Amino acid sequence: MPSLRETVLPAALGADFRRIWPAAVISNLGDGALLAAGPLLVASITSAPAAVGAAAFVQQLPWLLFALFSGALADRLDRRTMIVAADLFRGAVLTALGVAVLVGSSPLWAIYVALFLLGTAETLADSASGALLVSAVPKDQLGKANARLYAAGTVLQGLGGPPLGALLFAVGAGVPLVFDAVTFVAAAALIARVAVRPVPTESAGTALWTEVRDGVRWLWGHVGVRTLACSILVMNITFCAAFATWVLYARERLGLSDTQFGLLVAVGAVGGVFGMPVYHLLEPRLGSLTLLRAGLITETAVHLALALTRSPWVAGATMAVFGVHAVVWGIVSTTARQLATPDALMGRVNSVYLLASVGGAAIGSALGGVLAQRFGLTAPFTAAFAAMVLMTAIAWRPLRHVSVRRTSVVPD
Repeated sequence: MPSLRETVLPAALGADFRRIWPAAVISNLGDGALLAAGPLLVASITSAPAAVGAAAFVQQLPWLLFALFSGALADRLDRRTMIVAADLFRGAVLTALGVAVLVGSSPLWAIYVALFLLGTAETLADSASGALLVSAVPKDQLGKANARLYAAGTVLQGLGGPPLGALLFAVGAGVPLVFDAVTFVAAAALIARVAVRPVPTESAGTALWTEVRDGVRWLWGHVGVRTLACSILVMNITFCAAFATWVLYARERLGLSDTQFGLLVAVGAVGGVFGMPVYHLLEPRLGSLTLLRAGLITETAVHLALALTRSPWVAGATMAVFGVHAVVWGIVSTTARQLATPDALMGRVNSVYLLASVGGAAIGSALGGVLAQRFGLTAPFTAAFAAMVLMTAIAWRPLRHVSVRRTSVVPD
């Protein structure tokens, strides 16, 4: 019988992954704690809805401004060094903010500045992390590696981290910030031990903007990867629009209390925990193309079910299914994109994809409240269902170009 370590981190994934995965576990725990503690901190300073909402936007803004350039830098510079530097920088920012909060000297503008700096460093770290993984793990093991990373993110950011963050906030408003800082430093120490591999540059001596353009052009020219990027853009617009008023939907349509709403949120995270075993069970039998198409259908059906139901039980079951789907889709689409992308362009293609993902979320969040206020709480779900029907029809055939069953990638 294999040991627990061999089950969680098989030797086939390589020695470097045994450093990358613990680093992801540690930083996801810290980020999960901040997901709860951050809004609590802002709300303790101001009760204005616009000011509280602005905090999330400020942290997302760097993705809209810098994501493409961060991806280009990940293809120019040593990716390991980029991640270590970004993690240490985030640790320093969080430490400074945490200490300021603990001594009672943290105006709202300082929190906004800190969130902007954290978001900027995140664009660098995330763009480089995906590229580093591809160079550290054998190509035929990328699916297993991504499955473990997604599982860690789901469990720690969705289930373990937020309760810890709320508990630490009760001890002291700055404590969860310092805790997250420590996790970033620990993650940096692990990543620093990953073997250095030269980045195979294709555009040495060219301007950074030219390299950005090359990455965008490559993604747009690859039918399959372009389809994945467009799909995640539409999926995040529709999801974030539908769930922008999720708490009001739960209270007024489902009749849930605040405690019951918390349980409903947790159900989706619990569903995500099962995403990794479902992926391992179904991918060898059905292939990634089938899973991608099934994911489009599932997401479409989720919006329809929530638009029609008034039952908390149906809504809970729907969110559990969505949690499984979200993780399976993330594993399959990430692996497909990594296998299709030349290593010299990995950072730039990752950044374009992440820009579509975060940009879609920002657009959806802005649209959702307007739709709900003008047409009712179910209007965003109905609109999301209609948009996903169209997206599924458009993406159905082009997804053949990113089939990675048994790690094969269909070219253009």
